[in-house]
Amino acid sequence: MTSPYLYKLLKRTITTVLLLIISFGAYVMIINRNTTDMTIRQKILRAVYPAFMWMSKKQGKPGTRPENAMQSPVPFYSLKAMLPNGSALSMESFKGRKILLVNTASDCGYTPQLAELEKLYKIHKQNLVVLAFPSNDFKEQEKGSDEEIKAFCSVNYGVTFPLMKKSTVLKHQGQNEVFFWLTHASKNGWNDRPPEWNFSKYLVDENGMLIKYFSPSVSPMDKAVLTLLSDKK
Repeated sequence: MTSPYLYKLLKRTITTVLLLIISFGAYVMIINRNTTDMTIRQKILRAVYPAFMWMSKKQGKPGTRPENAMQSPVPFYSLKAMLPNGSALSMESFKGRKILLVNTASDCGYTPQLAELEKLYKIHKQNLVVLAFPSNDFKEQEKGSDEEIKAFCSVNYGVTFPLMKKSTVLKHQGQNEVFFWLTHASKNGWNDRPPEWNFSKYLVDENGMLIKYFSPSVSPMDKAVLTLLSDKK
């Protein structure tokens, strides 16, 4: 292998890498042309989201409420969640509708699911409410204030569904009341599974019963979710 050949090979490799970087940079800019105040990381995560979901899709197995699960020892409708302004939101106000509860973050690979959650909410608004619980529990991927989170979600993903006050969703001291109920079988009747990452999803039915857990890798527009929401009781 001669020296001129190695030089040509190196030059070709560098040129190819540079073209790939430039092409990816252009793609990221196109995908994020309508975004506001996003960090470079957030823009890249948004751009690679389809590939990210494709790679993680096999992990997305929903947890289902067992047929022999007991009724909720603690009524779901007795719970309250805190809104960003400090007031309490009673879960009883959603009685008769399905509720999808999701722990969200602005700086995560799954953050583009905010757009899918909004789409789902709009399609099923008559019988579904989506409640977002911003949390900084996973790798500090939600560092913003409640005001910053609301602006980010609204401007970049068109979110109109309710956002709760930023809180802790994991099983340790300070866990918010709603996620404490969702992750303790002694409260909900069957499930002890905590969120495994940002954008874990818990589905409560029209009667206040926890019926499904969907992992972050399950898209809000996945067939498994849509089929369940189309079921009418």
